[in-house]
Amino acid sequence: MRLITSLICFVAWCSVTSAADKPNIIIFLADDLGYADIGVNGCKDIPTPHVDALANNGVRFTDGYATHPVCSPSRAGLMSGMYQHRFGFEHNSGPERFASPDFGMPRDVPSLAEKLKSAGYATGMVGKWHIGFKEGLRPHERGFDIHYGFLSGARSYYPNNPRELDPIVRNGQPVSGETDYLTDAFARESVNFIDRSKDQPWFLYLAFNAVHLPLEATEKYEARFPHITDKKRKTYAGMLSALDDAVGRVMAKVRELGQEENTLVFFYSDNGGPTPETSSRNDPLRGYKGQMFEGGIRVPFVMQWKGKIAAGQTYREPVMGFDCHATALAAAGVELAGDKPIDGVNLLSFLTGMANGRPHEQLFWRAGPQHAARVGDWKLVALPRNGGSMLFNLRDDIGEQNDFAASRPDKLKELQTAFAEWETGTIEAKWIRQDQRNAEPGGKLKADAGSGTTQRRPAASRVDAAFKAADKNNDGKLSRDEYPQPGVFNAVDANKDGFASLDEVRAYFRNRNKPL
Repeated sequence: MRLITSLICFVAWCSVTSAADKPNIIIFLADDLGYADIGVNGCKDIPTPHVDALANNGVRFTDGYATHPVCSPSRAGLMSGMYQHRFGFEHNSGPERFASPDFGMPRDVPSLAEKLKSAGYATGMVGKWHIGFKEGLRPHERGFDIHYGFLSGARSYYPNNPRELDPIVRNGQPVSGETDYLTDAFARESVNFIDRSKDQPWFLYLAFNAVHLPLEATEKYEARFPHITDKKRKTYAGMLSALDDAVGRVMAKVRELGQEENTLVFFYSDNGGPTPETSSRNDPLRGYKGQMFEGGIRVPFVMQWKGKIAAGQTYREPVMGFDCHATALAAAGVELAGDKPIDGVNLLSFLTGMANGRPHEQLFWRAGPQHAARVGDWKLVALPRNGGSMLFNLRDDIGEQNDFAASRPDKLKELQTAFAEWETGTIEAKWIRQDQRNAEPGGKLKADAGSGTTQRRPAASRVDAAFKAADKNNDGKLSRDEYPQPGVFNAVDANKDGFASLDEVRAYFRNRNKPL
């Protein structure tokens, strides 16, 4: 029913926009930005007036999530509009020269840029790509008319750093002569793209590498923070201030052209902040980048569309990065292809009252052996190498301090089963992270390289484990009362004998292998 409602709302928005001018679309994606590192989320020592203005003129999402706790898979989720696990994109690449030959978002998964370009949009990407290095997988080959930036996961902010191995490129060709601090250069290129494209609808994807390591800021930006005495935090502040300035420069150009009321804008981060390394702040959340605790996946998340979205909203239901993909398509009037479903949801329907309830009743994350599930206000965090499964109620415990796994085994089993069901619609990771420790230049794994940190139990064994946990009387079958999700029991009970056998449960999960 929820899928049907979402599709109705999606079609309704497409009908509205087909009769009117298509809006411009901007996605600002920060890199490694902590939840509490923008003013509207509580940051006090680093002003972020331009990001805050987007929230104040639109909506701030308190429960906005990235699709993964590290950079590359999260960006693949945004560009594909779906859980990147559906096409095996589960891990970072490592440096390009050591990356797996399989690395990248496959050509048969259409990108947001490809979809918008086919609808008449000028498409521009500026910044960090990190979802494909090979010919055919680069931004200018995946729907973007122009790309200015770099392909890897991180590089120096100083363009002429002699130690830097990853070049700045324009549509795949190395750029020489760049002298600006990289965040400033990205702002300049973004403004130029908008100016050149002003006579048609345009889509700008400004994918910052700020505030990712290395910690590098110019004197101009660090000088804004004489009150910060910690050197690491001062440099981080300068990097974040440069990012905020870049957002401001882009939005100033939009206003100069008189297009702000016809421009849909998103801002969020690809994952949470790596606090020990950079001094980012995720409070009041637990954990950091790379973890399944909220600090690794809940991120700053704001959206603006003047005249369409009421200003000053605070939205408290869970949303995910791939919702930006779905919302952009709906705003542009681009209908979804029947054979290429996405997991993202059109948020405009919920923000304007066209749809009721939550955009998502369930959300899932997986990175090798660790995974998480959010079902309503309950959160499962599974860390097999660090103590098994934990269960939290985020409504009362946003900091994930009170573990209910032992006291609420029924709820734990419900979330474990939900995750196992979701996992049947995914595939195994197509690569592991590779660098000089486990791979040769060119991507061949070393003979003694193990993939232990990325291996996980097959989906089938998770189903078996969830079945065993739910079988309270150990009779080898589950009654309706025992089954963790009674709403789907009739579909599981294939022979209609009133019980779900292990074979029936396995068959049910095997058959539910389409995207949810």
